[in-house]
Order: sequence, then structure tokens, then C-alpha cells
Amino acid sequence: MRFLPLFLDLTSGRVLLVGAGEPAQARLRLLLAAGARVRWFAPDGSAHDVAGFDDAAVARIELAGGDPLATDLAGVVAVLCAAAGDTGRAVAARARSLGIPVNVMDEPTHSTFIVPAIVDRGEVVVAIGTGGASPVIARRLRERIEALLPVRIGDLASFAARWRDTVKRGLPDLALRRLFWERLIDGPIGADVLAGRAAQADQMLASMASPAAFARASDTGVVTLVGAGPGDPDLLTLKALRALQDADVIFYDDLVSSEILARARRDAALVPVGRRAGRPGIGQDAIHRLLIDAAQSGQRVVRLKGGDPFIFGRGGEEIAALRAAGVACAVIPGITAALGAAAEAELPLTFRHEARRVTFLTAHRADDAGEVDWPALTDPAMTVVVYMGMSAAPAIRDGLLKAGRSPQTPVGVFARATLPDARAVVGVLRDLPALVADAAPGPVLLVIGDVVARSAPWRNANPETVMPELLEAAE
Repeated sequence: MRFLPLFLDLTSGRVLLVGAGEPAQARLRLLLAAGARVRWFAPDGSAHDVAGFDDAAVARIELAGGDPLATDLAGVVAVLCAAAGDTGRAVAARARSLGIPVNVMDEPTHSTFIVPAIVDRGEVVVAIGTGGASPVIARRLRERIEALLPVRIGDLASFAARWRDTVKRGLPDLALRRLFWERLIDGPIGADVLAGRAAQADQMLASMASPAAFARASDTGVVTLVGAGPGDPDLLTLKALRALQDADVIFYDDLVSSEILARARRDAALVPVGRRAGRPGIGQDAIHRLLIDAAQSGQRVVRLKGGDPFIFGRGGEEIAALRAAGVACAVIPGITAALGAAAEAELPLTFRHEARRVTFLTAHRADDAGEVDWPALTDPAMTVVVYMGMSAAPAIRDGLLKAGRSPQTPVGVFARATLPDARAVVGVLRDLPALVADAAPGPVLLVIGDVVARSAPWRNANPETVMPELLEAAE
């Protein structure tokens, strides 16, 4: 490690900037964002362009003229040169001789510090450097870290700063105070701040009867219901990925792929609790008990569910059980199978003047299909999406046809949507059972409605029946 990472308080003096054009503008934006007062020399007759800065920023810029080599460096805390050529190098040499930190853009041999790639979350700042070897690598790392950090992590730091003195007075013991902050940040109060509920977090902390008892108490865990999406691990939300990285134990459904589980923390316990139709499982009450016991033992628990927890995922039942047991919980939505399959097939579930409503239903047994109000699903302007409809396909077809839906209604059967072995079979309603058999094995999603004729699988299978306006556009 050639460069030691440090954070410099630029408000303690003035910064000297030498340069012109966009490189100098970029350095100027960075310095102003850090609260610096800047003396800016634009050498060789170049213009000072401050048109892109607001009045408050311009007030902190001194537009200097003359020879930067002759300027007084007293009180200057850093010197930056950007696209300043030999003049910049000469200024840098003078600054180094006086012990002033100096950076010459893209010239580490003339610099005593480098400007890293920066992730700025307010009070939380992450700096990434490669010793000047490859700024592109630093930027790529910044992009990845940007994606992983909670967007409100700076708010959490600000929250801690607001309460720091109060907590210090109430907990003079350093070890106990450190334990207090660890429990607070990792617990429900920290989760509230990260979720944008800072006022609620303030209220919870203000009403805490004994910070010392809170710090010493046995840890109480939290359960997070996480939607794993339809199968493709790249469709996990960033928030879901962070939850997987933080979890001590993950209880996952049968449909969650190994590729998604591979995104979890390496030492997290992985516990299968799912089941598929026709196969025995441990039962929903037993799942509730596992979640509650794990949380009450102080663990960070993730309940990982295929698709979205609140669309045929029994997430509501699990939240109710957790609340009844006094266990803190949160929900991270996932991309439900209908949206994943529709996007992959270029199938619009709604379409102006053609499909104004979407109904989601589940029918993994013929008995379920018998309980559906089929007459309510006969409107041609309604798209019907059926989850777990493989074994009930004949009953679904018969129910819709008997209620009056046209046997020529386009249907799509999407098996293993978003996975590498995904299969899409399209046809018409009267042939639904045969289409399902062709697409098997599952899991299978059924989409019934005129919009199916707008999908890529339909266009590929039935080029002669593609919607007229699509044919006109192709011509």
C-alpha cells in the first residue's frame, strides 16, 4: 500500500486549484461538495467558467488571475492541478517543497496524494483508490459499492450523530456504549432509519427507559421476508441482496434456486422449509415456530420466498405470526413470477383500450379451480394470470369456457420463467391442458387474454395472426 487513506477537512483553509476545461470543472465540483473554499487559477488565458454552479457555490470560489507560481500559499491546505500542463507541475513542485499536499491529475509521480473514486452518502463516505494505477478499476468498484450500500446509510450516521452526546452522558462506560450502538444499529431502530422512518426511530430511542438495560439485554433478532424473484438471480433487488449478506440463518422455499442461495453470506445457515404441490412439507405452523425461535435466540433471520412474499407466498400469515409473538419483522418485495415471465416474453399484461385489468389467482388443485368465480373473469379486456395452475389446467379451461370466455382466447403457458431452461408455449384457451403438458415440467404460470397475442412467443409461433398494427410497423 503506497497511499494511506485519509480524510482531509477542506474547511480548515483554502484549496488552490490550477487548471482549465472539464478536468478542472470536475475537480471544482468535488471540492465544493466537500465544503471547500477554492482559489482557482485558469492558466494560459483560459476562462473561468462557473455557469454550472449556483450562487452559494460561486461565493466560495475566488477567481484568481496572474501567475499561480507567485500566489501566496499561506493557509492553503491542498493544491490540485488539472490539465494545467507545465504550469501545474511547477506549482505542484513548489507546494511539495512547502509540505502542502498536492495532486496532479493523472500524474501520480508529481503528487503526494491521489483523489479516489468516491461513494458519497452524506455522513458516510467511501473512498476507493488504486494508487493511481487504474482510475477505471476504481470507478467500477465504486459502482458496485454504490449498489450494495443502503441509500440511507448516511441518514443512519446522521441519526447516530444527533444522539451521540445524549448516549454518551447516559452511558459513560465505553464498552457498554459500544454495545449499545451495535445493538441499536443492527436492530429495529436502525432498520427504521434505513427505511426512511427517522421520526419513528427518534421516538423509540427517546422513549427507551434504560439504555444500559438495552445494551445488556439478550439480543432479540429480526425476521426479514425476502422475495427471491422468479428464478434469475440477477433479478434480486439490491435490498434483498443486502439482507442475504447480513443473515445468520435463511429459511428458503423449494423453488429458490441454488444460484440465489449462493448470494447469501458464506457462513449463513441454509434451512429448506418449502414444499411443492403433491409433496409433503413441514407445514406453515412449523415454519412460524422456526422463524420465531430463531429470532428470539438473537439471530438475523431471512425468510426467502420465491417471487414476492405477498403474492401467493403466505407472507401475510407469517407477518401475523411474528407480530403476535412480538418479533420485529420487515418485508423486501420481489419480482413476482407474472412480471418476470411477462418481461421475458415481451408480453404486456395491460394494454391501452385492450386490456384494462389484471387478475391474479392460484389454482394448484382442481378443487381450487372449482371455487373460482369464473363469470367474473370473462371480460375480454381482462388478463387472467394463474399461479400453480398445472394440474388444474382442465378445470381452469372448463370453468372459463362454461362462464362464456371465448375458446379462441389467446393463452400462454410459461414454465420455469427467467431460468436458463425456460419454456413458453402459446395457443388458445380450448387447448390449455395440452399446452401445459407441452411446457412441463413446472413451475408453470398461465396467462389468459388477448394480450398474449402481442408476446414474442406468439409472434414466433403465429406470424400470420400477429396484431395488424404490429405487421404494419414491421413493414
